[in-house]
Amino acid sequence: MKLILLLALLVLLLFGTDIKEPRASFISSGGVVDIIYQDGKLYSATDAGCVDIFDFKSRVILEKIEVPKINDFMGEEINSKVYSVDKIKAKIMILSQDKEGFRRVHLYHGGKMELLIDSSEALTIAKAKFLDENTILLALLSDELISYDIKKRTNNWIVQVSGAKFSDFVLNESKSEVVVADESGNLKIHSTKNGKLLKTLAGENLDNVFQVDYKNGVIATAGQDRRVVVYVPKVGSAYQIKSSFLVYSVGLSPSGAIVGYASDENNNVTLLETASKSKIARFGKNRMTLSKIVFINENEFLVASDDEIINLYSVK
Repeated sequence: MKLILLLALLVLLLFGTDIKEPRASFISSGGVVDIIYQDGKLYSATDAGCVDIFDFKSRVILEKIEVPKINDFMGEEINSKVYSVDKIKAKIMILSQDKEGFRRVHLYHGGKMELLIDSSEALTIAKAKFLDENTILLALLSDELISYDIKKRTNNWIVQVSGAKFSDFVLNESKSEVVVADESGNLKIHSTKNGKLLKTLAGENLDNVFQVDYKNGVIATAGQDRRVVVYVPKVGSAYQIKSSFLVYSVGLSPSGAIVGYASDENNNVTLLETASKSKIARFGKNRMTLSKIVFINENEFLVASDDEIINLYSVK
């Protein structure tokens, strides 16, 4: 028995201490669905019906933007889950739940909330991001992309990406291209100018791709098939990273040199060097299923989950 206990202790010492803990944490108002970082501030979209704006250095909430509550099918008033948040200059865009299963879009600027799209449009919007100050990109659960003109309140163009259910999209740095992930496992790269399909990346993920990221010409996926796929489309290369569990979230550093992904059932994040595939480290203390991995720079990254805690880590 003593020998067994000694061996267990040795295993713990050898393998249990390689999981790094957060350097700091942010406490949001509810389960975190989406986060963005801009200009020293962290924006957290929550299932508690609000967007929390943190000062990144002090980790103090500077402002809480609450969206109007909605009535559920029983007529009871409930919080409107916020699905995504984005910001351009002084405008903040908030995508949230509306009645009858549809979605709405608010613009927040100058301390005022402006309703742009509501349930009367009958849109099941899954994600919304700015293309410029007057244009937003909407993705529907039906895997349609819509370029929407804010001033005219009309569509610039609509494309049907595929017949599969939409999962996620990501824009490149110039916002000229969007990479769309869906249940098919294939990625489609479209022009944001006119919606034209530019390229399809296929054959690597065999099932639903939960998330996708795109940095400096490198694309990474988080797959239901327990695979992370790293693509470099310009040179036509791709490789797979096998995981022991469903990969719910993925994120790339700004240079694309590091990929982080949800790597096990304990919600740990593993970082790899994308060029060499060598492991950097594992990072823990995330209590629930991961919703977002966002790099601040090459040495700092944030991990959000269905929990209200957003963890900040140092790469090294």
